[in-house]
Amino acid sequence: MGSDHRDDRARPGSGSEPKMPDLPSIHPSFIQVAKPYIFEETIQGCIEAMGVNRTREESLRLQGVSWIDNVRKVLHLPVRTFNTAVMYYHRFRLVHPDNDYNFTDAAAAALFTACKIEDTLKKSREIVCAAYNLKLSASEHLVPDDPLFETQARGVIGLERLMLESSGFDFRTRHPQKTLAKLARRYNLPKDSEVSDLAYRISLDLYRTFAPVKQTTPTMAFTCLELAGRLLDQRLQPVESGEDYTQWNTSRGEVMETLLDILELYTHNRASTSVGPHFPPDRFLTVRIPLNQEVKEHQIPRHATPTDRSHNVGESPTQNGTSAKPTDVSQRPHHPLTPIAANGDRHGTSERGRDAAVRFMLDPACAEDEKRRVAEYFKVEIEEYEVEE
Repeated sequence: MGSDHRDDRARPGSGSEPKMPDLPSIHPSFIQVAKPYIFEETIQGCIEAMGVNRTREESLRLQGVSWIDNVRKVLHLPVRTFNTAVMYYHRFRLVHPDNDYNFTDAAAAALFTACKIEDTLKKSREIVCAAYNLKLSASEHLVPDDPLFETQARGVIGLERLMLESSGFDFRTRHPQKTLAKLARRYNLPKDSEVSDLAYRISLDLYRTFAPVKQTTPTMAFTCLELAGRLLDQRLQPVESGEDYTQWNTSRGEVMETLLDILELYTHNRASTSVGPHFPPDRFLTVRIPLNQEVKEHQIPRHATPTDRSHNVGESPTQNGTSAKPTDVSQRPHHPLTPIAANGDRHGTSERGRDAAVRFMLDPACAEDEKRRVAEYFKVEIEEYEVEE
């Protein structure tokens, strides 16, 4: 009798409501794929999602890069360590809002991490001490073992893990100076030429922008050579014509975007660069005029991305430093770099997803294949029945 009653309850149309199947108790975990390039659209999405003021973002970015550059010179670290440190600094700030940390701590942690990756090892105490001594005369310099640096040095070590997570544990590095030297030899420029020297210094200023995060090393190298020739009135026609772009897997659109990025830096923050103070302000405007004409004639988008190259010229989110953004956190868009699980859950936005594991992978194809397989086990399938009364 009891068995028949249970059968009736399980039979469609018996009057009981269909019960939603329970989701698997095990979270599918999150997969974060390392991104060697982050394009302008994603960068602006990160800034908007964090609710960061764009003017403040630019100011702290320039201050942080200058801090890294000054400290690495004191410690006699090579340019490759500077390149890697700035890349980690940029990526960290695209994930963590400015009110979560002090920019000097982030810059120190980025330099500390880069020293390990580039095999130019320095202790966290040495980095913190070098930065502190920059503000003092030689007679007042302290040693790295001074107890004054204990707290900040520990904080730098603590931020190292966040630096690695922000980069997706991707230890691949890029140094445009090597490619720049190859291009200089290709176009018969001697090492001690004025154009080569200026192009090298431009390649360092380029790291004060987001160009190294967005562009390949050949793109940056072509940009530095072309801009150096234009600034010195020693135009390099083979470089400007782009006849070798295909061989180096770049395009005029990518080079133009980088040219405009660095020229905006020189126009608005000339004093914060190494090349800017050596030229009058109107020199950069003079150089930009023919580039703007080329953009207009050939309809080159201001910011090119691999998925959408139909942007109208001049539509750059960075142009408006005081653009409106939602003040309510709940109204802000999702952070574009937040890992997404196979069931569509976003990391940190739900109780189940807040403490779930995050795994880091380098192969995007492998990550997508795993997500497809795992997603099959998290589908909720419901059958509907029509019951005749």
